[in-house]
Amino acid sequence: MHTGKILLKYTFIFTLVLQGACSSDKKQNENDPQAQSMTLSKEALRNKIKGAWAAQTIGVTFGAPIEFQYNSTMVQDNQKIEWTDSTLSSAFRNKPGLYDDIYMDLTFMQVIQDNGLDATPSQYADAIGKSSYKLWFANQTARNNIQNGLQPPQSGHWLNNPCADDIDFQIEADFAGLMSPGMVNSAIQICDRVGHIMNYGDGYYGGVFIASLYSEALVVNDAAEMEKIIIKALEPIPSQSKFVQCIQDVIKWHHEKPDDWKYTWYRTNEKWSTDTGSPWGIFKPFNIDAKINAAWVVLGLLYGNGDFTRTFEITTRCGDDADCNPASAGGVLAAIVGYDKIPEFWKQGLDKVSDIPFMGTTISLNQAYVMSYEHAEKMIVKNGGKVADTEITIQKQKASIIPLEVSFEGHYPTQQILPVITKNEISFEFDGIGFALVSPPNIKDYGDKTYVFETEVYIDGQLTEKVKLPTAENKRRFTPFWKYQLPKGKHKVVVRILNPVAYAEPEIKYAIVFDDKPVEFKF
Repeated sequence: MHTGKILLKYTFIFTLVLQGACSSDKKQNENDPQAQSMTLSKEALRNKIKGAWAAQTIGVTFGAPIEFQYNSTMVQDNQKIEWTDSTLSSAFRNKPGLYDDIYMDLTFMQVIQDNGLDATPSQYADAIGKSSYKLWFANQTARNNIQNGLQPPQSGHWLNNPCADDIDFQIEADFAGLMSPGMVNSAIQICDRVGHIMNYGDGYYGGVFIASLYSEALVVNDAAEMEKIIIKALEPIPSQSKFVQCIQDVIKWHHEKPDDWKYTWYRTNEKWSTDTGSPWGIFKPFNIDAKINAAWVVLGLLYGNGDFTRTFEITTRCGDDADCNPASAGGVLAAIVGYDKIPEFWKQGLDKVSDIPFMGTTISLNQAYVMSYEHAEKMIVKNGGKVADTEITIQKQKASIIPLEVSFEGHYPTQQILPVITKNEISFEFDGIGFALVSPPNIKDYGDKTYVFETEVYIDGQLTEKVKLPTAENKRRFTPFWKYQLPKGKHKVVVRILNPVAYAEPEIKYAIVFDDKPVEFKF
């Protein structure tokens, strides 16, 4: 990605039969009478975890040429997306920033490696704050918040992060599920510590969903169980949330036309494509919102029918964040069937990149395989399981529902206006309850001439905030200025630039205005 308690409508009780790899018995976990104990071979778990990491890497690389090139539209059937034995090595060499979803995962895994399974939110946040790799949207907003003293969960809350509902945590929660096979509540405990660094509400739920998908996938061997896995992965998330409602719609429409993925795409896009959070995507055919991109993941998993090519192709052709979405879908599928079941066509060139560390880390794919498995063993033991010579016993967990979170509640974007911009000042007037001044996702590179603008923000003549705006890409404030929950009415915003410089300026494109009611177009 560049650029909270009601039971769910759908519940399924089913017996897991892991073909030749694992067995279940009637032993019950004393702490959870509904949780079963199950046994899985070490070799099988290693193969599943390895497959998940490999397929993520393959998926993000495959979808890279399509990423945000097809916004709120699909890639047509007649457009071929290339995959050769040099695709991976070329991307690793020329576009290392492509793998933000993976190097963020690896950053969190390193925190666990250094501080243990009980690493704190502050330790995870500190690792992000000190990082130098490329980040965007909620991640970069969170990094800037951390660098300026704002710790989680405040760093990811929508009042402090205009991108709180974005896809960011959704694409970097894989590690939490992969280290928690069958232990969904353990995965969510990790998600709570990490996901609120950069996200809230549906943005947070996206990460919980992906982690839960992996947790469930690791204890199933048959991709024909995909819908049951998806439904179980929704169980921790409050059914009142738009995130759950969106994914339930995808499942429903898949039932209506199980052989026509485009039917479900059109229905989903029609109902769920309006982005009211992330300022850059508002009033544009650009959607980095977690729920609709999660919908494309689910669409690919359901219509892919356990086939890697169909899964990668369909998920990518859904458009929007078309590299991260096939990475998630492919990773979940591989967590079910294992590395060995990934077709050789998709693994071509993988050997050339498996020892290359990802941007901003010292961890390669081969190291990630080992580290992720080791973390899974430790999590299994911590939660009452056992690790023997050749097999492991897992105390499976029944999901607990997490609290309801709603981002941007009562805020609706109503217009886009151009401020008056001079060397010393940015000003505009609006009628509403909030605003966000927007910069482009990728700002100008000033090379060695990095600079930090010192600014003061005045709303209706009152100084409300002093803001530093670094021009350095890894320190910048992704959305330069915003304010929500203002009294309804007319307001004037003035941003004073205290230290203007000749060679640079804050990159402000326009302002998005929010009101307490949506604008409705009537014919």
